[in-house]
Amino acid sequence: MIHALLTRVGGTDWETIRLPLVLGLLALVPPVVFREGATYVSRLIILAAIFATLAMALNIVFGHTDQLFLFVGALTGIGAYTTALSAEAFGVSPWATLLIGAVLTGVIGALVCYVAARLQFTVILIAILTLALQFAVIEFFVGARDITGGSTGLIFSGLGFESLQEGFGIHEHVILYYLVLALLGATFAFYEWLRNSTYGLAFDAIRQDEVAAESIGVDVVRYKVLAGFTSAFIIGLVGPLYAQLEGFVIPGLFEFQVIDVLVLIILIVGGMRTLLGPLVGAGLVIWIDEGLASTGEWRTVIFGALLIVLFLYFRQGVVPFADRILNDRFRTRERIATWRES
Repeated sequence: MIHALLTRVGGTDWETIRLPLVLGLLALVPPVVFREGATYVSRLIILAAIFATLAMALNIVFGHTDQLFLFVGALTGIGAYTTALSAEAFGVSPWATLLIGAVLTGVIGALVCYVAARLQFTVILIAILTLALQFAVIEFFVGARDITGGSTGLIFSGLGFESLQEGFGIHEHVILYYLVLALLGATFAFYEWLRNSTYGLAFDAIRQDEVAAESIGVDVVRYKVLAGFTSAFIIGLVGPLYAQLEGFVIPGLFEFQVIDVLVLIILIVGGMRTLLGPLVGAGLVIWIDEGLASTGEWRTVIFGALLIVLFLYFRQGVVPFADRILNDRFRTRERIATWRES
């Protein structure tokens, strides 16, 4: 990662302070960028943070255990619909039902991973299974009109803080941004802890060779289920925040081409199995996509061509590529070793 550029800052390891530093810089975005009437820009920034969190969730289950979830959109929708519908049914705030949606999506993710692990599905078979579930769940959202509202969906704005908005004159996007940033920071901190723990070692052993991992005592099924639950739980938390940004919950928000394709591209462009890859990838991909809005019907073609260029020149991802360039040109690793010895 890019930690090679600054490994020692005031005697503190860069690996220790990089996440707080990045989050601190991101916390300064609203005062600088969220100007009066700049709702379009603020919405894009919040959207990038949401997709960065989704990409990190996919990074855990796919990047470290080779379980390709192609129903991230469906899980996001389940989290959003469950939170909204249960809040309406119980007559409470969506804040009180937020965890219900997250736990439900976590259980679904765990069940899928359990079945796939027991039947020894390859990454391709898991992708096919989850893709089929993606289409089935979206069809359910559309068809169950009495429950979900069908194609017209549901109005959703229950995660706002109206008292703060009115009392301090704060725009709703500012509050939502900090909510999303809190979830993003918690997810990234959890990932950093996870990959440096025994769980991370087990995940990497499974990714490299399941048979060898099992032969040394790693419970492959257990760890795959754990990865599936963790990733799906995070996705389930993101769902209601995504719905809050859009102002409603409709099936079209969670379709495969809307979420899954973009999340997978973000993860690959940024760099799998890296801390900052999902964040860098989300910012880059969403910026490119929105920047092409003025090209009209050529938008998809140009976007696809740019992605091909990115994949060709940054095969391991932007973050690993930048790290390699810095190390090759500035010999930062040698300097780091010298600093540590001195």
